[in-house]
Amino acid sequence: MQLIYAISLAIRLILIVFLTTACTQKLPGLVTAQNYSLEIKKEVLLTGFASIYEHYIEITSPSKITIEGLQGLRSIDPTITFESVEGELIMRVKNELAGRLYTPKNNEISSWAELLVKIIALSRLKSKEMRGAKSDKIYEAVFDSILAGFDIHSRYAGASEARRNREKRDGFGGVGVRFSIIGGLPQLTKILPDMPAFKAGMKLGDKITHVGTKSLNGLKKSEVTDKFRGPVGTFLSLTVDREVEGKQLEFKIKRALITTKSVSYERNDGIVFLKINNFSQQTARHTEKQLKRVQTDLGKNLKGIILDLRGNSGGILEQSIKVANLFLMNGRISETRGRHPDSLQIYDASGQDMAYGRPIIVLVDGKSASAAEVIAAALQDQGRAIILGTSSFGKGTVQTVIRLPNDGEITLTWSHLITPSGYKLQGLGVFPVVCTSGIDGNNPDGYSVIKKALANKLRIKNLIKAWRKVSHLKEKKYPLLRSFCPPEQRKLKLESIVATTLLLDKALYYSTLNLTRTDLVFREYKK
Repeated sequence: MQLIYAISLAIRLILIVFLTTACTQKLPGLVTAQNYSLEIKKEVLLTGFASIYEHYIEITSPSKITIEGLQGLRSIDPTITFESVEGELIMRVKNELAGRLYTPKNNEISSWAELLVKIIALSRLKSKEMRGAKSDKIYEAVFDSILAGFDIHSRYAGASEARRNREKRDGFGGVGVRFSIIGGLPQLTKILPDMPAFKAGMKLGDKITHVGTKSLNGLKKSEVTDKFRGPVGTFLSLTVDREVEGKQLEFKIKRALITTKSVSYERNDGIVFLKINNFSQQTARHTEKQLKRVQTDLGKNLKGIILDLRGNSGGILEQSIKVANLFLMNGRISETRGRHPDSLQIYDASGQDMAYGRPIIVLVDGKSASAAEVIAAALQDQGRAIILGTSSFGKGTVQTVIRLPNDGEITLTWSHLITPSGYKLQGLGVFPVVCTSGIDGNNPDGYSVIKKALANKLRIKNLIKAWRKVSHLKEKKYPLLRSFCPPEQRKLKLESIVATTLLLDKALYYSTLNLTRTDLVFREYKK
C-alpha cells in the first residue's frame, strides 16, 4: 500500500511540475484522472478561441479571451481566484496558493488556449468541485463567461442543445409523426402529410410498441424521439398496435428530411395571405411553392398579397434573401458588414417577381426581427410593398455558427445588416408607413384606421427620411424615432383587415406606397 501511495504521489508531483512550466511548450498526450485528456480540451478551447478572435464583430485579444474564460471557472468553484503579477498568473483555491504559471509573451491564440488548459488541469488537482465537473460543464462555464461580455446574441450551446438547434435550422431525418406517451407507449397524435409515415399507411391512434426488436415500453418521450430519428435515407422498422382494428402491424419506413413548417397559405376574395413563422433551411423553397400555387389558384385574378411577418424572430439570413428575391426583379436587397472578410457581403435581386407586380403589404410587429426585417426593409426601400403594423424589433446583426470538436457550437455576432437605403437595422428596425400601435382591434374599420394613420402625410415622409438618414453614431435618436410608432406584439386580425382594405382600393394603396418611395442610388461598397 505504501508503494502504491508513493507512486501515486510521484505521479501527482510530476503533473504539477509539468503544469507550472512555460506555456509555450507543446502539450503531450497527458491524461489525468478519469481519462481527462488535456489534448482534447486544448482542441475544443483552441477552436473556440480562434473563432472568437478572428470572427467577432469587434476587435478582441487572446489575453482578454483567456482571462474572461478563466473567470468562468468560478461559476463551478467560487473559491478559485486569479492574480496576474509580472508575467505570471497566480491561482488560489480557498485562499491557498494552488499554482503559478507563466503567461505567454506572444499574442498567439494557441499559447493562451494552452494556458487555460493547464489551469483547468491544475484546478482539478486542487478543487473538489472542478474534479467533479464534466467536460461539457467546464466548456459551458468558460465560453459563457467569455461571450457574456460581448452581446446578447453571442452564446455557447453544448452538444445536446447544439444538436436541437441544428435540427431546427436544417431539419432532421425522421418519419413525420408526433406522439404522446399513453400507457407507457408512444401513441400517434399527428401524421404529417406526404411524409414517410403517412405514405406507409400509419394512422392516428396507432401505438408503437417496438423499434426493431427493442421495446419502447416505459421510455421517455425524448428517448423515443431519438430512436425515431436517424440519417436521411436509412430505414426504421416499427411494430404497431392498432387497437381499433385489433391488429398488430409491421412497418419498414425510409427516413426523410423533416423540416418545421414555416410557411402557411390562405386566400380570400382574390387576396392571398402568406404567413412566414421563421426562416429555416426550406423556407424559400416553401414560399416559392406557395407562390406557384397562387398562380394556379388565381392567375390574373390575384388582387394582392399580404405577407405576414408578425412574431417572426428571424433565422437563416440566406433564406430571407431568397424570399425577398421572389418579389424583386433587381435592386439591392441587403448588405452585411463586419470585421472578417467573409462577413462583407452584398445581396442584389435577380428574380422574376412571382407576384407579377401585384400590390404587396408586409405586416410587422415588435417581435419581427433579423431576417424578417431584411425582407420588410428591402421591399419598402425598393418601393415594392407597404409596411403595416408597428416598428419592428431592431435586431440588425448577423451571427455565424462555429461547430466545435465536442459537437457543441458557438453562435457569434460577426456583421451588421444594412438596408438598401443605407441605414443599419440594429436598434432601429423598420418603420411602418401605416402604424397600428395602440389601436384597439375590436370591431375595427379599415378605412378609419388608415385615415388616422395617414392623417399627416408630411410627417410620415419626414420620419421615413430621418429613418433612412440616421447615422449609427446617433443611436441616442433611435428611441425618439421609434416612439412615433412604438413596437408592440400584435396577434389581432386588425392588421389583416386594414391590409385588405388597402389592397381593395388601388388608388389608396398606391398613394400610400408613394410615401415611402425613394430614388435609390447603388452606393459603392466600402469596407
